[in-house]
Amino acid sequence: MRLALFAAGLSTFALLYSTQAMLPEISHDLGAAPDQASWTVSGATIGLAVAVLPLAALSERFGRRRMLTLSMAVAVTLALLIPFAPDLSTLIALRTLQGAAVAGVPASAMAFLADEVKARHLVGAVGLFVAGNSVGGMSGRILTGWITEAWGWRAGLGSVALTSLLCAVAFRLLVPPARHFTPASLRPREVAGTVRRHLGNPLLLRLYAIGLLFMVVFGAVYTVIGYRLVAEPFGLSQGLVGSIFVIYLVGTVASATAGRLNARLGRRGTLYLGIGTASAGLLLSLADSLAAIVLGLVLITAGFFAGHAVASGSVSRTATEGAAQASALYQMAYYIGSSLGGALGALAFAAGGWAATVALGLAAMTLAGGVTLYATRQAAVASRTAAARTAQAPMTPPVARSQART
Repeated sequence: MRLALFAAGLSTFALLYSTQAMLPEISHDLGAAPDQASWTVSGATIGLAVAVLPLAALSERFGRRRMLTLSMAVAVTLALLIPFAPDLSTLIALRTLQGAAVAGVPASAMAFLADEVKARHLVGAVGLFVAGNSVGGMSGRILTGWITEAWGWRAGLGSVALTSLLCAVAFRLLVPPARHFTPASLRPREVAGTVRRHLGNPLLLRLYAIGLLFMVVFGAVYTVIGYRLVAEPFGLSQGLVGSIFVIYLVGTVASATAGRLNARLGRRGTLYLGIGTASAGLLLSLADSLAAIVLGLVLITAGFFAGHAVASGSVSRTATEGAAQASALYQMAYYIGSSLGGALGALAFAAGGWAATVALGLAAMTLAGGVTLYATRQAAVASRTAAARTAQAPMTPPVARSQART
C-alpha cells in the first residue's frame, strides 16, 4: 500500500508541473511570451482546482481505488499525447484536461489510506505519499530541465510521460484490493449544504485565503525564475535551471519542522514566521547575485511550506463535519492560488521584470499577514469577552462540608 501510493504521488505530481522548468524553451520554440507560456502550468492547476471536489464526491460512491486507477490512467494517456501538441493553444488545452485527471489522486488518496491502513501505520503511509508528491514535483522538473537542454522540450515531456507510465503500472500491480470501503449514495444537496457551512465558517475561510496567498507567491516565483536565470547576467543552461528545483527538499524539512514550531509558537505565530521568512527571501532575490537568489529561493520555499503545512493541518482540525469536503476546498483554494501566481507572476515579469514579480509576492504576503493579524485580534476579543462573562457569572454556592448519611 505504501509503495503503491508513493508511486501514485510521484507520477501525478511530476506530471502536474512538468512544463514549469522548461517554460523559456517553450516560449522560444512556440514564439510565446512568458505570460502565454505560463498557462501550460496555470491551466493544469486550474483543471485540478475545478475537478478535485467533484472527484472527491465520486470517490465516495464508486471507490477510492477505482478513482485512483482511472485518474492515473487518463493523466498518463494525456501525457503521452502532449509532446505532439502542434501549437500552444492545444498544449494548454491538453494540460488543463490533464490537471483535471490528476485531481482524482489528491481527492482519493488520503481517504483510501484512512479506510485501508491500520491506525498505527497511517502516519507513515501518509508521510510516504506526501514524500512521493514532493519527490515527483522536484524530479519531474529536474528531469525535464536536463532532457530539454539535450533534445528539446517535447523530449522532456515525453520522458516524464514514460516515467509516469511506469509508476502507474507499479501502482496497479502493488495496490491491494479495497477491503473496508462502503459506497455512499451521491447526494448533491447534502454535499452542497456541507460546502456552504464550510464557506460560512470564518476560520476556515481565513485558512483557505492564507493557503491561496502563500501559493500565489510560490507559483509566481517558480514559474518566472527560469526566465530570469537563462537571461543575462546569469545565462544558465536549461539543465541548470531545472536543477534549481532541488531546493524543494528544503520544503520537506520545513513541513516536518512546522509541527514543532506550531507547538512552540502556536498556529498564528508559525504563520507570522512563514510570512516573514518568505518575504525576506523575496527581498533577497532582488540582488544580481546567483548565491543571493539561491538563498532567497531557499527562504521562500521554507516559508511557503511552513505556512502551507500549518494552514492545511488546521483545516482538518477545524472542520467538525465533512472533513473530506473541507480539505477539498482547501486544495481548490491552494491550486487557484498556484494558477493566479503563475499567470500574474508572468504578467508582472513581462511588464516590469523580476522586481515586479517580487512586488506581487510581497503584496500577497502582506495580505496573508493582514488575514493572520485579523485572526489574532479576533482571538483576543473572544478571550476578553469570555473573561468578562466569567467575571460576571454568579458565584456557585459552596457544597456543604457534611451531608446527611443514608
